[in-house]
Amino acid sequence: MKDNETSSSGKMPRTKPGLFSNLNSEKNGTTAEEVVSRLREMIQSGEIAAGDRLPPERDLAKILGVSRPTLRAGIRSLTTVGILQSKQGAGTFVAQAEDSPTLDTSALRLLSALHGFTSDEMFEARLALEMSIAALAAERADSEQMAQLAEGIAGMYSSLDRPEEYLVHDMQFHQTIAAASDNRILTALMNMVAAILFDYRSETVKRATDLKDSAEQHHNIYRAIREHDPEAARQAMRIHLVETQRAQRLEVDKETIAVEQARNKRNK
Repeated sequence: MKDNETSSSGKMPRTKPGLFSNLNSEKNGTTAEEVVSRLREMIQSGEIAAGDRLPPERDLAKILGVSRPTLRAGIRSLTTVGILQSKQGAGTFVAQAEDSPTLDTSALRLLSALHGFTSDEMFEARLALEMSIAALAAERADSEQMAQLAEGIAGMYSSLDRPEEYLVHDMQFHQTIAAASDNRILTALMNMVAAILFDYRSETVKRATDLKDSAEQHHNIYRAIREHDPEAARQAMRIHLVETQRAQRLEVDKETIAVEQARNKRNK
């Protein structure tokens, strides 16, 4: 979200008058989770309505009492889950209800509850959800979605040495597949899983040492969808998720070792 973005008509879309006026800018929410929590509360209460444009980044960071990088991380999470939408040249908006089933308050509560998941639970959920989504996408993906998937593959290959950037392309690829399934319920569920997974993986992906295998697995999924082969897409997704679970366990092991080494160093 940029401070000086304008719409295609050349006019800056206006933020609703009085929006955020009752927030105490002295509150020191210092984490992206706090940003997410506070914005979600305002959406649920109706203080921010569907279609409202958020204030410019500089102003919103000051209002919420957070740094701009922290604000960006929080907004990225809400954009990933579909609650906010970033429009090129116009700014960031609260998604319209018809565009984002996750605006429903029960879905927001589910998102919050799921933050207690284990790695194995996430793996099982993704297997159940994403294999079916991939098969449907192979039957229903249109040319625009295929182009987006191809872009995602290119983005992953171009960021093999930048794990955090790779993760963004990775998550967007899976969300595009969900959209290509042409099933709003599955898409909403995938968006929620992606938002939670992004938070979790952001902490471990820094330890990833070789993402080339992952990129190849995504390419195999893309190829099966492009060839409109549902069973091949299902199996390519299964292989990818199994290998991802194995790789993530290695990342977590490395993270645990690093924490232990740091603790031992401090205690010397």
